Amino acid sequence: MQQPDKPTTIALTNQKGGVGKTTTAINLGTALAQKGHRVLLIDLDPQGNASTGLGCLKSDREVTTYDVLQGDLKLHEIAYRTNVENLSLIPGTTDLSSADMDLVSQPDRLTKLRAALSSQAGDHFDFILIDCPPALNLLTINALVASDGVVVPLQCEFFALEGLSQLMMTVQQIRKSLNSSLRTLGIVLTMYDRRNNLSGQVEEDVRDNLDRLVFRTVIPRNVRLSEAPSHFMPGLVYDPNCSGSVAYRALAEEFLQRLEKQHA
Repeated sequence: MQQPDKPTTIALTNQKGGVGKTTTAINLGTALAQKGHRVLLIDLDPQGNASTGLGCLKSDREVTTYDVLQGDLKLHEIAYRTNVENLSLIPGTTDLSSADMDLVSQPDRLTKLRAALSSQAGDHFDFILIDCPPALNLLTINALVASDGVVVPLQCEFFALEGLSQLMMTVQQIRKSLNSSLRTLGIVLTMYDRRNNLSGQVEEDVRDNLDRLVFRTVIPRNVRLSEAPSHFMPGLVYDPNCSGSVAYRALAEEFLQRLEKQHA
């Protein structure tokens, strides 16, 4: 899936907002870091929620993802060191809101992020996770072009599959034209409520339609995960034993297993 001397880069994306994308980026990154992997999380969302959730306050965001897109920077030198060992961050700010307009006239507008990551040798990071904005815009396209794989968080609600086909088509188009190595690593069901029949129906529907693309691990709706960002820390640090943290550790295991199979 990736060359031996470079990190595995994964885009976490869904153009629908409120699906647990940022929560998944933060906690999957933390779970991988806690297993000893060197992880860089790139916050490509102008809202910067992943940055806040990892304790990087706005006053700390001196160099951001916007700067990475604009210049030749060594990520391991500028990355913010989070309180989670092995987990680094390139923070996002509202400057990213203007990225589409700033980049649209540039001939390399679709490959800016790939160029920025191409010089990052594997002796600094094992994984690069990209938290994409909730839109299929130029930032998300840049993330997909730069990535080896895609993880799609999908909320267990009635409109779960709505818009997913457009995202999958976009991935296929990018594979054909700009990044032949891009693969959909998996779809992770989030905000699962076992007390609600709808969650079970949505899970059955998604698995019937997408089969092996769906991770076995399901992320439950969990108040401790929801509380964690207000304390500027991942759920796995805020409450390591809550059901959400347990689920994200299981997801990290399955994530690694899928990567191994793709490399075999």
